[in-house]
Amino acid sequence: MRPARLREVYRRYAPRMRIRSLCCPLFAFALLLAAPFAALAQWPTQPVRVMVGFPPGGTTDVIGRLTANELSEQLGKPFVVENRGGASGTIGAGAVAKSAPDGHSLILVPSTHGTARALYASLPYEESDFVAIGLIASTPYVFVVHPDFPAKSFPELIRLLKASPGKYNYASTSPGTAQHLGGELVKKMAGVDMVHIAYKGTGAVMPDLLSGRVPMMFENLAVMTPHIRKGSLRPLAVSSAKRTHLMPEVPTVSETGMGLEGFEVLGWFALLAPAKTPASIVQLLNTELNKMIAKPQIVAKFADLGAEPLGGTPERAAEFIRADQEKWGRIIRDAGIKIN
Repeated sequence: MRPARLREVYRRYAPRMRIRSLCCPLFAFALLLAAPFAALAQWPTQPVRVMVGFPPGGTTDVIGRLTANELSEQLGKPFVVENRGGASGTIGAGAVAKSAPDGHSLILVPSTHGTARALYASLPYEESDFVAIGLIASTPYVFVVHPDFPAKSFPELIRLLKASPGKYNYASTSPGTAQHLGGELVKKMAGVDMVHIAYKGTGAVMPDLLSGRVPMMFENLAVMTPHIRKGSLRPLAVSSAKRTHLMPEVPTVSETGMGLEGFEVLGWFALLAPAKTPASIVQLLNTELNKMIAKPQIVAKFADLGAEPLGGTPERAAEFIRADQEKWGRIIRDAGIKIN
């Protein structure tokens, strides 16, 4: 091709080539920015499963169904609870950890999720398999005794336990639960000894507790309130850092002194998703979760369960769970508690 013809081709096509070379990276960048929004626009393409790793009827199941129903209503999309009980919720958690990270599988976990890592020799998941969506609610526990028990206050109880180490029993619904670990924390902080008796669930322990065969227990406030109101059990202290408005006349364990300053045991509930779930879906669910727990009717329903709303960002939820795991990990290791 002659030089004159080459110059003509260059003048005609070179600007177009330069524009295309600039547009390619810009187009790729635009696609990168649009990807999360595309995932959100297409989600969900099927009912969203909310796993509850416990049988129907318990507090975790009740809060799970309440959450699923509210998210369904707020987003106009179906959220369906699936109960898969066993091994303190770890079986259900393992199933969700292996699910596709597309926002169609979520899990509502209670505080036992924070203790499982230290309790079990092996788990069907790693904590890195999950991303936190948000905290939902917390529930204080109350330390109760049978009305015939000689201690009429928490300081009296501690003095009695110090005077008679190993003489008195306390009940829990199973090893590794907050009911069990709350007792272990009292033993550690106050320097007392009492014997742990593990039962298979609240239904199994209540006849012995109400009859006085086992004299004391930490239990969820919602479970104990009817028995306290009837006079069947006597409350000595609540496990929260501050007195609860649900039973304001009952002191906290911490304020009773006896070496227990700073004592706190809370049940809690959080919503998680498989790791690598699109950030846009996690953020949307977090926004809707915070909207849900701000509703007066939800706050009232929580109060009936002895629960108080938490909320906050996904980052706050992740840090809360991590701190809880570290706290109970130390207590579990010090007490030598292990579930094979």
